[in-house]
Amino acid sequence: MPNRRYLTAFAIAAVISMGAVWLLAWLINNHDWGVAMMLIVPLAVFLMIRLARRLDRWARDGG
Repeated sequence: MPNRRYLTAFAIAAVISMGAVWLLAWLINNHDWGVAMMLIVPLAVFLMIRLARRLDRWARDGG
């Protein structure tokens, strides 16, 4: 049986990353100024990687 914290961390990361990607894609596609949002995409990816690492540390420490 997998560790419950790993499943929780995966679910949190999946929901946040899917929401962020969906929001950025929607803004880029539906607004004239959305092209400027493409400058924020690398920052969003960096922050999602940091979130995933932090959740992984949280899941390992509590195991």
